[in-house]
Amino acid sequence: MKHRICMVSDFFFPNTGGVENHIFQLSQCLLQRGHKVIVVTHSYGDRVGVHYMANNLKVYYLPFVVFYNECVFPTVFGTMALMRYIFIREQITIIHGHSAFSTMAHEALIHGRAMNLKTVFTDHSLFGFADISSILTNKLLSFTLADINHVVCVSHTSKENTVLRACLPPDIVSVIPNAVDSSVFMPDLSRRNPDRITIVVVSRLVYRKGMDLLAGVIPVICQRHDDVDFLIGGDGPKRIDIEEVRENYQLQDRVRMLGSLPHGNVKDVLNEGDIFLNTSLTEAFCMAIVEAAYCGLQVVSTKVGGVPEVLPEEFIILAEPSVKSLVEALEVAVARQREGSHVPAQQVYETMKGVYTWQNVAKRTEKIYSSIMEMPVLSLAERLERYNKLGPIAGKFFIIVAVVDLLLYWFFEWWQPRRNIAIVPDTNQPAYTDADMYNIHAPTGPKDPAELCQSESTEGSLYVQKLRPPVSRKGDR
Repeated sequence: MKHRICMVSDFFFPNTGGVENHIFQLSQCLLQRGHKVIVVTHSYGDRVGVHYMANNLKVYYLPFVVFYNECVFPTVFGTMALMRYIFIREQITIIHGHSAFSTMAHEALIHGRAMNLKTVFTDHSLFGFADISSILTNKLLSFTLADINHVVCVSHTSKENTVLRACLPPDIVSVIPNAVDSSVFMPDLSRRNPDRITIVVVSRLVYRKGMDLLAGVIPVICQRHDDVDFLIGGDGPKRIDIEEVRENYQLQDRVRMLGSLPHGNVKDVLNEGDIFLNTSLTEAFCMAIVEAAYCGLQVVSTKVGGVPEVLPEEFIILAEPSVKSLVEALEVAVARQREGSHVPAQQVYETMKGVYTWQNVAKRTEKIYSSIMEMPVLSLAERLERYNKLGPIAGKFFIIVAVVDLLLYWFFEWWQPRRNIAIVPDTNQPAYTDADMYNIHAPTGPKDPAELCQSESTEGSLYVQKLRPPVSRKGDR
């Protein structure tokens, strides 16, 4: 069965990160399997309207106001008109939201259920339960997922976390790990400096990624080992802390700061190093350590979240999230590097290259899509009953939100009937066999997927003005 899928998230190219790459790679593989896939996100700068990416992946950059941390301002009802128009125009049958942080994902799932569409949600992160931010996010997640068809998590630890946070039955939650393109991330020993040992860090420089730990580790390791350098790729509010350490300890020549990296350049940075360091304080599934392992680096990581599930014990050195424990783990890795007792880069690559593949992720996701299409549609009474169980106050509030959203949908069905919306015909996507899929990859090289994006020049030149539904009053019908 072929599906029409809409991926929705605030996080997509030209922004870079694990969620952005996950959506892009999964969409590419689903297209190659013969499904129709579009992506809906908010505008980035002057990138507004409809654009096409590699393999004709269609992306709607909607003109919504960005509020905080690349997320749009939460209104719930303000996005209904435009999202309904897109879902009808593209004949969408499945809405797949990504990331609990994404406002657009939550709102798209709410609108989708008002339209009786099937909904899937992928949770990419771990959350706590004690601080006010986590409490509010978890309560919102429990509302969004109260009548979801299926949930995907990227690790078993993430599944346990999501089930507890959203009060979900475990049988509707599946674990599908992230993946890495083994044709891109592979060892290139020619880029390494044989006279130095380079520790690579590629991460967003934020508190959650353990940048305070990194700031404590750098001076200790550099003081103990004169032949060890640090190569840091990424940007964020904690960059100033790393810069201060570099200044205070006069390490400008030994700690290189590369700033924000296009994803297409990550493999080159990794291949310049010998050891990869991950200092995250929380992690559902750390794709960065998999990419580093594919490139043949020794991996040192904090033992948090789903990280222990990701790599075999012989390919990773785990440490507690403390400066002392990380320094001890790095000492072991440096000693192995000097002695040559670590697992050879090519052996690591050959062992890992078939473990995490996007083709496998797409195949398993496809099975979820097919299974939910057979599920009966919940009646309004059943949906409201589920919301009511979310709390004496919150439950009533969520009922009001759901009812108003449904009334708004009915209003737009009257104001702008779907028969007046031009339908986009499905393009015939080639359906590849599993054997063919291993020989197909999204275009790679010096350009990022975001740089491959082109404005839509045909199909009515749909830009912001054309995206908005034309006004049609009842008397004009």
